[in-house]
Parts: sequence; structure tokens; C-alpha cells
Amino acid sequence: MNLKSILPLVAFVSATTNIFAQNCISGTVKDETSNENLAGASIYIADLKTGATTATNGSFKINNLKRGTYLLEINYTGYQPIIEKISIDKDTVMDFLLSPAVTELNELIITGVTRSTELKLSPVIVKAVDGKTLNQNSATNLIDALRNVPGVNQITTGTGISKPTIRGLGFNRVITLNNNIRQEGQQWGDEHGIEIDENAVDRVEVVKGPGSLMYGSDGIAGVLNFLAPRSLPLGQVKTQVTTNYQSNNNLIGYSIANAGNKDGLQWLGRFSNKFAGNYQNAYDGKVFNSGFKEINGSLFLGINKSWGHSHLTVSSYNNTLNLVEGERDELGRFIYENANGDEVVATDKDLRGYKTGFPHQKINHIGVASNNYFILDKGTLNADFGFQNNKRREFEDPATPDEPELFFDLKTLNYNVRYNFEKVNGWETSVGIGGMWQSNTNRAIEALIPNYSLFDAGAFVFTQKTFFDKLTLAGGIRFDNRYMNSKELYLDEDENPVPGTDPDAELKFSAFEKNYNGISGSLGLSYKVDKNSTFKFNVSRGFRAPNSTELSANGRHEGTFRYLFGKSDLKPEISHQVDVAYFLNSKHITLEITPFVNFIGNYIYLEKMVDANGNEIIPDPADGAPAFEYTSGNAALIGGEIYLDIHPHPMEWLHFENSFSYVQATQSNQPDNLKYLPFIPAPRYRGEVKAELKAVNSTFSNAYIKFGLDHFFKQDKFHGAYGTETATPAYTLLSAGIRTNIKAFNRSDFMSLYISGENLADVAYQNHLSRLKYAPENPATGRMGVFNMGRNISVKMIVNF
Repeated sequence: MNLKSILPLVAFVSATTNIFAQNCISGTVKDETSNENLAGASIYIADLKTGATTATNGSFKINNLKRGTYLLEINYTGYQPIIEKISIDKDTVMDFLLSPAVTELNELIITGVTRSTELKLSPVIVKAVDGKTLNQNSATNLIDALRNVPGVNQITTGTGISKPTIRGLGFNRVITLNNNIRQEGQQWGDEHGIEIDENAVDRVEVVKGPGSLMYGSDGIAGVLNFLAPRSLPLGQVKTQVTTNYQSNNNLIGYSIANAGNKDGLQWLGRFSNKFAGNYQNAYDGKVFNSGFKEINGSLFLGINKSWGHSHLTVSSYNNTLNLVEGERDELGRFIYENANGDEVVATDKDLRGYKTGFPHQKINHIGVASNNYFILDKGTLNADFGFQNNKRREFEDPATPDEPELFFDLKTLNYNVRYNFEKVNGWETSVGIGGMWQSNTNRAIEALIPNYSLFDAGAFVFTQKTFFDKLTLAGGIRFDNRYMNSKELYLDEDENPVPGTDPDAELKFSAFEKNYNGISGSLGLSYKVDKNSTFKFNVSRGFRAPNSTELSANGRHEGTFRYLFGKSDLKPEISHQVDVAYFLNSKHITLEITPFVNFIGNYIYLEKMVDANGNEIIPDPADGAPAFEYTSGNAALIGGEIYLDIHPHPMEWLHFENSFSYVQATQSNQPDNLKYLPFIPAPRYRGEVKAELKAVNSTFSNAYIKFGLDHFFKQDKFHGAYGTETATPAYTLLSAGIRTNIKAFNRSDFMSLYISGENLADVAYQNHLSRLKYAPENPATGRMGVFNMGRNISVKMIVNF
């Protein structure tokens, strides 16, 4: 073998060794003040989804690391986390000293932008909520658990259905991510919730505004990124049982999960069940037909090696939701139609228990997600693929209980591929493509929207660089194309589908083909004024194509109290938003100020239809639901959030938390009754006093007791045209809660116990975003609609084996 043959072989072996060499990082974690070892501290690399916990001597080791640069996160309860960017090209030893802290807000890693980024370095406005915070509230569903995040609200239909809004924008304007895949489940509907098991979520990232370029059309309000629990360290196996009881509607919930990590093979299996009866309040008593049942299951399998990881998640979400109609007799008692077609009064027996009534929905959402991460020689590659099938059946007639009146069968294929280049001259650049293919088929005798298919395709580039360890510049651009193909539908006089040539044929839906193009982008900076404070500025542009409902709806949907009509000539919404933010996280004060302004062209919304005399149009007099039509206009949203947490010396364990959120949404060049947009939340102040005790005794630790007050101001800036909305008076709600860890069987976290109470004064109120606010009038009292939940006490236990 000559020299010319040997040299390429040597070069190949050298390159291969460089690519596939397996390294490790090891070290210790100690208390900065006492130099004591910290056993049980978490060391985690978010991109690799791998980590370790420290042993009794404070040591840790993570094996099978490929050459590259990673963000390392070190956490320990009661201490200030450390975020460290490390470069691995050989075995590395690093020791960390953690300092005790009263707050842990300023050192976090976020993943809902393009690559894992330190929170304070990203110009995008992101609020992260961990699992401990989610568990503190007596929420009846996942979105309800986010209600205390400033700027986040819920459009609700009773206690079982909550749709998220971010800074006054909701529906398709909020992208929901689950396992890095867009959740697609008919989210255009007022009474359509989010089909995600709350027990399967360990952390939520709230991206405010169109700052995320990875997910394409629709995210002009922002992104809710739901993250599953972190993978366990190598060699660990853990079983967790969660139980919850709530007093108002006798909600009972439980979840059982088993997770492990053996030789790089990871798994997490979960089964969850939840059921609730009718909720109650001081004005309505028990609200007939407001209960729900939920059964979920999921299985996660993953393999982590030096080349990266490949994860597969299969999930099934199943929910039976009763829909409140709110009809009452002259004495104010709830009434309903029985199987014989007679109107009868709901008895005490009807109001108790967990009965499924009419109307109700049955929802089945199957999801399969494949998440892959490959470490290459000059960068990393993310490849995420998903399949979803959302089946939503609506049952309205007790005489035919097994025949759905509406049946949406939605199938979606998602794809997102992203390449993160190796850092060059300090610039971190990512490029990617992503989109989805989707089809909807009606499988029942009624149809609210037509059969349709769509195809989304988009591409983006994003880059960022940090100068002098203080100033980070970041920006990117994305182009999207959406093609929609809607099918025509003709019905005969019995509302059966017939060919268009049939002499009795009446057109229900027109066929159309639509093609929408749009550009999204963002440009911003983050500047660390000093070690405690950060200033952010971001300008962004968002794009949202009209959905099938807005373009072509024609029908009555139970639970909405509306007959919907679409408009085929709607144009895409274009958003231009400016965000300014200041964050201060000092020893005794945590301050966040996040004002914004958002201008939206062609903003799409629902407006009540009236005839030439100004009277409501009722398409079906027997039903009585007024007609609403989608329309559009140019809108401006102005507002922001303020958060202030004071933990004064020497009582750092005592927190005085305050937050205020406000948004005003108007249309230009409109009279007063058309000036304001619908579904805009009222201004809100939240105050809370919390006392935290890290160590109570040898059994109880990490405890707190808190008292809270929520004041919702009067919402008198509403879309009043033709009675579309009405004003909502102010109200104040009181809350309280306690929490502690209980040590047993040599585990400091054997059990976590949460007890919380909401609306302790049992105030009867209607939230401005409650759909039940527009239910029929109570003849006995003259009050319109149905009121929100009264006093509710929640007891939650989480047990780790």
C-alpha cells in the first residue's frame, strides 16, 4: 500500500473518530456558602434530552456525549439555577457552586423559538411556567391552569372547555405545540378545547406575539409550547401516582405513570382518568349538563446515544363533554328535552352524579409524534414528524342517543425539519422547512363546515449573535404558502346529500380553491444592563390565513348559541407587533414590564346579523339561535403586563407578588358600537402573599402558604354592534393554598401535597370571555346567561415510588 492510499485512509479514520468519539462530562455540585455537597441536584442538556442527578457526595457524570456546544442547566430546589454553555471535544470535568435563592426566574432555558436559548438572551417575550406552578391552582383543565400567567386568558364554555387567548387573541391565532408538533383539533370552535392530558405536561412556555418562526401560519398571537417531563438519568426507574379531588363539581382525577432509562433506552407510560359532575354557583345552583369525563393514555419510547436521540410518542385523548344550553322554566329551574320529545324539569337526581346528558360531545384525538435529533460534524439536525386524527362527535337528540348530529373527522400530517449550523464568528444560524397536510370529512347527517383539504409549506432562516456577553441580536424571516380545496355540498328537502343536478337540490357549501401566501419575520435585541437586569426590544410580523369555518361555515353549533355563516372573500390577517420589555431579578425584587402594540390588517371576527329594520336574523325559528357572520377590519391592540415580586430582607421567605395585565383592541374609523373587538379580556390585577419554608422538620419540606386576590375590572369596551356582546361588571375573587413535600422511605420527595381554594367568598360572577354569559335568560330572576363556578376546594397528591 503506497503513501497516496494511506493518506486518504488516515484522513477518513481521523474524521470518523472526530465525528463518533464519545466523551463525558463529570464534576460536583456544592453549596457556595457552606461548600456542602448537594445530593439530588439536576444536571440537564435540553437539546440532547439527557442529564444526571448528583449522588450523596455531590458528584455527577453524563456519558456518550458527542463533540459540540451545548447549554447545560443545573437546578436544585431553593438555589439559583446555573446556565452554562459548554463545548465538548474531550472528557470534561466541571464543578459548580450554587447559591441559595428566593426566586428562580432569571436563569431558564427556552425551547419554543429555534434552538435552546437562555431566556434572558432571547429578544422574544417568553413566559415559562413549571409543573410546580401548574399544580398550585385548582384548575379543571390544562388551559385553566395557566390563568394566572399575565396576558393569558381563557374563552370558556363551563368548566370542561377552555380555549387560550394571548393578549386578547385566540382561536387559530394561538399555535399549541405538543411534543414539538402543532396540535390540530378543530380549534376554530368556541366550544373546542385543547386535547392534551394535563398530567402529561411538566412545563409550559408561553411565547407572546408572532416571535416564533418555526411553525408558520396562525401564530400571530403567540405559541403555547407544552413540554413533557424530562427524561430520567441513566439507570433510574420511577413510578408516579397523581390524585386530585375538587369540591365544587366533585371532580375526581388520577394519573399513573412509569418512566425509566436503561442503557440509553427511555420510556414513559401513562394512564389518566378524570370525571366531574355539574358545577355550581350562588345564582344558578347546580348547572345542569355541565359535567365531563376524560380518559387518556400515552406511551413514550426513546433512544439516546452519542449521535443524538430518536423519540416516539403515541397518545390517545378521549373526552365526553356535556354542553350547557341554559334553558329554564318560569321558576328558574333547568329544563331539558327527554327521549319522548317532552320538556321536563331537571330533578335533584339529574343534577347529582356524573350523568352524560344531551347535547354532548365525544372527542377522540389520536396522536403519533416522532422527534429526532442528530449531531452532525458541522451542526445539528432536528426532524419532527406527526400524525393526528381528531374525531369530534356531537350528540343532540336523546331519542337517537347513538347517532351524532355532527361528526368532524380531521386528519393531519405534520413535518418540521431544522438544521442548526455550527457557530461561525459568534453567529448561530438555523434554517428549516415545515408545514402540514390536512383533510376534514363530515360523517354525520348535519354539516357545519364542508369537507376540505389543505396543504401548508413554509421555509425560514434565523440567526443570532451575542456581543461582549451583553448584547444579543436575533432575527429571521419565513415564507408560507397555504393551499385549500373545499368540496361542494347539495342537500334535498330532508337534508340528505344529493347531486347538484337533483331538482330538489339546495346548495349548502360552494366548492372553492384558495391559495394564500405570507411572510413572517422578527428582529430584536436583548441587552443585559447588569447582572440583574435585562432590556428587550423586538419587532415582528405575522401571517394567518383564514380557516375553513371563517370562509364557509353554514349551520348551528351546540354550545355556541349562534348560527354561523362564513364569508368566502376574506383575506389573510397580517400582524405587525412591537414589544418592549424590562426584567429585573435582584436579591429582593423581581420586576417584569412588557408593553406591546399590535396592528392587524384584515382582522377576522364574528358579528351578529340583522335585517333592514335592525332585528336579529333567526335562520331556524324553531331553534331560535341568532345568525352571526364572519367579517373583517383593521385592528390595533395596545397593552402589556407588569409583574412585581417583593421578598424583603431579612424575610426573603416572604413574597408579595403583584401582576397587572391590560389590552385594548379597537378598529379604525368605526362608530362606537363597532369600535372595539369581541372576546377581549377585562383588565386584571392579581395580588398574592406567599410564605415559603424550605425546611419545616425532618418530615416536611419545601412548604408554602399563600393568600391571593384577583380583581377583574369592568369591561365596558366591548363589541356592542347589534348586541354581539354586552358589558361585564367588575368582580373580585379570593384564593388560598398550602403545599408541602413529605419525606418517607428515605425519599425527600415521596409525596407532594397541594390544597388550594378558589373563589373562597363564593362570588357569583360572569367572566367576559365566558360563552355561557350569552345563554338564555333566567325567567325567575331576569339574569342573562349562566354564571361561572363558585367556591372550589382542591386536594392534590403526587406520590413518587
